[in-house]
Amino acid sequence: MESNKKVIFSGIQPSGDLTLGNYLGAIKNWVKLQEEYECYFCVVDLHAITVKQEPKDLRRRTLEVLAIYLASGIDPEKNTMFIQSHVSAHSEAAWLLTCSTYMGELSRMTQFKEKSKNSESIGAGLLTYPVLMAADILLYQTNLVPVGKDQTQHLEIARDIAERFNKTYSDTFVIPEPYIGKLGAKIMDLQEPTNKMSKSGENVNGFILIMDPPEVIRKKVNRAVTDSVGIVKYNDEQLGVKNLMTILMAITGISMGEIEAKYDGLGYAQFKKDVAEAIVAELEPIQIKINEYMGQKSYLEEIYKKGSEKANYVANKTLRKMQKKIGFIPR
Repeated sequence: MESNKKVIFSGIQPSGDLTLGNYLGAIKNWVKLQEEYECYFCVVDLHAITVKQEPKDLRRRTLEVLAIYLASGIDPEKNTMFIQSHVSAHSEAAWLLTCSTYMGELSRMTQFKEKSKNSESIGAGLLTYPVLMAADILLYQTNLVPVGKDQTQHLEIARDIAERFNKTYSDTFVIPEPYIGKLGAKIMDLQEPTNKMSKSGENVNGFILIMDPPEVIRKKVNRAVTDSVGIVKYNDEQLGVKNLMTILMAITGISMGEIEAKYDGLGYAQFKKDVAEAIVAELEPIQIKINEYMGQKSYLEEIYKKGSEKANYVANKTLRKMQKKIGFIPR
């Protein structure tokens, strides 16, 4: 039965154009999860405003992220897809949880420490957004959260906040666990393979956007940093090659050993060409669908309204429970 499925929650910020890293690291894997779990896939627009956004861009990107979910194969009949700001329980629960959170644990968060290092005028949202993330997760009594290595700290604080609330007010939340399955590949910058691929990378040749045209993808892969070894081998001495191999494996499912054998003695030119063609073959049909969905605003509206109805019902149930335990008079 549906209700016996474990719950998964995940979301992506509409704060910039999504990259191949977002797709291979998260979205492509969500498609597999939908068969086995009760999934809530959110467009986390509240998180996006920790950094100033151009309103019209934020609106466009919010719909575009939803279109990307759909175009990648996430089925609205099997999953709950919604926009975070359409479920006011997220903001309300975040305040209630803020009051169970310590300044010390928030100021120790790596992301906050890095971004506030040289600035006095850092927004308070950057300090408190791990609490909003905790609310996102806890409102749905989430069992599992797919997280990359760079987000484990945020899940840890969500667990700590949940345990503290449960201890203070009696059992209210399921304590979420990290989803350790076949997690998505961690895709690195094509120019700086020690850094994760990011849309905020300084060099435009370092990242591939989901919406990049085929000729741009080919050019970027062709310019990807490799080395003078000339052998396609998966190791930490050849980070650029390792990254391209990771991309090829994530798309085609071919093992590292098979990739090494296939390009034995062939050098990098053919290898790069094949990586580029694999990316183009993966993204082109998705791009066509994204453009179709973006032209069907009323269909996207139907999806996010239906999603937010269900999300509101589930999230408000948890919120009411929190309010009652804290001692608020019921509405």
